[in-house]
Parts: sequence; structure tokens; C-alpha cells
Amino acid sequence: MPNQVSMGAMMTCSFGAAPSSLVVLPANKVLCEGPPAANILDHKPLVNIQPFGVCSSMANPAVAAATAAAQGVLTPMPCVPATASPWVTGAPTVTIGKMPALDNVSKCLCNYGGVIAFSTPGTAKTMIP
Repeated sequence: MPNQVSMGAMMTCSFGAAPSSLVVLPANKVLCEGPPAANILDHKPLVNIQPFGVCSSMANPAVAAATAAAQGVLTPMPCVPATASPWVTGAPTVTIGKMPALDNVSKCLCNYGGVIAFSTPGTAKTMIP
């Protein structure tokens, strides 16, 4: 059974160079083992999802421009997450703020092709179906 995700959960992006931690604002007033618990709408770039170091996706316009300037040599550029859609799929049987709770097997897609996943959920004991 997956774990509930809370503030401080560690994430990785398939095109990012470094891990990042999830930021969950206490708007829903639900705590999980101390920090605020997350739901699938906690996907906003630079609010909930912080940069992953540098991005190496050619779908990222900054990477494509830098690579073209370097005569085709892949040139990673600073990551600026572009997550327009919510986390998929969450836990539909558990709601936080009227939305499905976020579990550690959920994924979020970046508009530049990266897949964001959790490496640690931020909780140790709280499991959700």
C-alpha cells in the first residue's frame, strides 16, 4: 500500500540533474506525521515543485537554444518546472481538501517531457489505499 505524501517529500525528474523537495502549503489544514499532507493539486511550478538543478530535455526551449548555439552538443540549462496538469492518479478513496490525497506512486508530467516521481514520501507510517 502506498504512503501519504507530505511536505518535504523528495522528488526526481527524468530530465533533471538533482532531486527536489515538495512544498505543501497548509491551506487544507490537514497534517500527516507533523507536516502538511498533499493532494493531487499540489503541482504548481515554483510553488509546490521546485527546480531540479539543470534540465536536459530538448523539448525545453532554453535547452534547445543552448544546444543549437553549441553546434548540437547537448547543453543543459537551469530547470524551471512546467507542470500544468495535476499529479496522476492519487488516492481517490481518500480526500484532502475535497481532492484525492497524493500518494508516493503518483507521477506528474512536465510540459518538457520529464516525469516527476517520488523517491521518499515525507511520511514513514501513514499508508493510504
